[in-house]
Amino acid sequence: MLLAQPSSARHPVPLSFLRVVCRPLPARRPLAALMLAMSGLADAAEPSPPSDITLPAVSVTGTATASYNPPDASGATRTDTPLREIPQSVRVVPRAMLDDLAATRFDQTFDYVSGVARQNNFGGLWDNFAMRGFTGHENTGAGYLINGFAANRGYTAPMDAATIDRVEVLKGPTSSLYGSSEPGGTFNVVTRQPQFRPAQRYGFELGTRDGYRATADVTGPLGEDIAGRLIAVADHQGSTRDFIHSQRYLVAPSITWMLGNDTILQYAAEFQRYTTPMDRGVVAVNGELGRIPRSRFLGEPGDGSLRLDSQSHQLSVEHQFSPQWKGRLGLSYRGGALAGHSSEASALAADGRTLWRQHRYRDFQSDDVSLQASVTGKFNTGPVGHELLLGVDAYRFGNTMAILRKNPSAAAPYAIDIYNPVYGQPTPPLAWNMDTYERQHNVGAYAQDQLSLGERWRVLAGVRFDSFSQSLDDHLRGTRTTQHHNAVSPRVGVSYLASNNLSLFANASQSFRPNAGSDAAGRPFDPERGRALEAGIKFDSDDRRTGATLAVFEIRKRNVLAADPADPSFYLAAGEARSRGVELDVAGQLGSHWRVSGSFALTDAEITQDTRLAPGTPLSNVPRTSASLLAMYEDAAPVGQRYGAGAGVRYVGRRPGDVQDSFSLPAYVLVDLHGYWQYSRHVRVSLNVGNLFDKTYYASSYSSLWVAPGAGRSVRLVVQLSY
Repeated sequence: MLLAQPSSARHPVPLSFLRVVCRPLPARRPLAALMLAMSGLADAAEPSPPSDITLPAVSVTGTATASYNPPDASGATRTDTPLREIPQSVRVVPRAMLDDLAATRFDQTFDYVSGVARQNNFGGLWDNFAMRGFTGHENTGAGYLINGFAANRGYTAPMDAATIDRVEVLKGPTSSLYGSSEPGGTFNVVTRQPQFRPAQRYGFELGTRDGYRATADVTGPLGEDIAGRLIAVADHQGSTRDFIHSQRYLVAPSITWMLGNDTILQYAAEFQRYTTPMDRGVVAVNGELGRIPRSRFLGEPGDGSLRLDSQSHQLSVEHQFSPQWKGRLGLSYRGGALAGHSSEASALAADGRTLWRQHRYRDFQSDDVSLQASVTGKFNTGPVGHELLLGVDAYRFGNTMAILRKNPSAAAPYAIDIYNPVYGQPTPPLAWNMDTYERQHNVGAYAQDQLSLGERWRVLAGVRFDSFSQSLDDHLRGTRTTQHHNAVSPRVGVSYLASNNLSLFANASQSFRPNAGSDAAGRPFDPERGRALEAGIKFDSDDRRTGATLAVFEIRKRNVLAADPADPSFYLAAGEARSRGVELDVAGQLGSHWRVSGSFALTDAEITQDTRLAPGTPLSNVPRTSASLLAMYEDAAPVGQRYGAGAGVRYVGRRPGDVQDSFSLPAYVLVDLHGYWQYSRHVRVSLNVGNLFDKTYYASSYSSLWVAPGAGRSVRLVVQLSY
């Protein structure tokens, strides 16, 4: 979040300009003040009238005093409840931490969070992760939320970090509030909102492997009651991989409009184009990695890039009926399209060097419309305090998938030598492989009550009912399949505030998630259903600048999607899976100089019931142990204002490389360096070194033919100009 701070230095400006941007705002209205406080803007919402014809300088730094331990997360309960009172494990990654890491992509925000593991990212085209062992579907990636709306049902490029204010990591099932979701948990990404004081920040980045990036973030009042913000990104990144590069162009406008005394309207949009070649990575020869260099590209450079075009729109209106009651109405639209050619590994011949490949052309499109309505109220029944939330929501999702491909054969293997690749082979003719149109409709209603029993006990009880329908038209087979399901998702949790520093919590919940797509026979999948138990302890320092959460959990889920061993191009519902473990997260400020973030996770995730996979088979890409530590030291600089220097260490244990656990991804340790110099209120220079020791590691895989190597050493220099 950009923090606008007045300076003692003043700069003359024209009177006409002053009248536009510095006239006093009207008296703060109750709802407007609340919304501004929630987004961290209350202090900047009302500039004082100037005493002369000058405009105070504005700085948009603010990382020097920002904390790694925010006190609340609105996504956990859809209310403003302190984290220590929520009976659930929740970790918040604030903007200050993203700035220290110089994060540019969403998947860089959870490297220092326990229990989150990278998953197959569809050749670099999706954001995909597992939380507490469970993940989403390769054709869309793992589901997450943006400002409380489902954001990853269709085709959206990997999210850029420029629009992110904070990331709320909600552990465990969230179906009682948000409907279909993974029982391991989800992310709620809160985006940057407009400010009512002018501020600008421009970023320029140069990096190794032809990396460069430019960003602009401009915010300020558009009138007495309207504030706007515009974020723009142009990004080009090379890669450790041969022939692989990506380009991103993003524009994200938003407005906040105070309507009347108690009503506020917010609108945010994002338009993005993302292009990159399909890169399925390297192969494991006889289950062994490292036979070929991590840079080796096994596709065809002549295929060019796949292109993702997406747009999103979110509109919400909130009205304060009284000091105790308020209502909210929200509407969201997301549309995406993906198209392009690729050449992908299909089979490794018996000689261990000849790789058969498929040539494919994809044309995918999706449209996702969501509507939300809720009312929240506070009241007492005798000595018991209540915060009641009632809501309804609905969505309509359409998904078109058209794939043309040529399967290799002995006569036309479309092969490449993995040790001595020769590119530029003639493209084989393509034939239709898939042409489907899927429709999903869902209507849900939910209720939640947060009870305060005296000073120490808090009880959260909620339930949600979903009615879901799905139809799938297979144009090649000339068939239509339909299904309809109802689901009830309850949640109950208890917190005991043992002292000013400690709280104990426990919860039980259930989840529901439709499985999109169909199996190899064209049949739709039954929905996933999960149940979870969690208990833990939370610690907060007296000044609330440092916090920690220790949790234990067990989750069981039925109808887990996994690769079909008979044909990895399709999926099957793998029966039942179970995940249990221990997680520890610590984050905050130590003294006046150190900011730290640490995590540890022990996760035992495995198949427990299936007709094809042996019970006890671990879930792919999920390490049994993982840990991280980030430490940043700050102090006054001998030249300029402040400096910060630190390092991050990440450990990821051994992981199964595929659903059969036929090979393993080895454990690895990565070391990153981070530093910045605040030369002045307007100039900040950052230097970040990723994978300092140039460690060869493998971030994720789908099968022994599709293994994604991690990035090698990278150096990035960033200059930020703030006004």
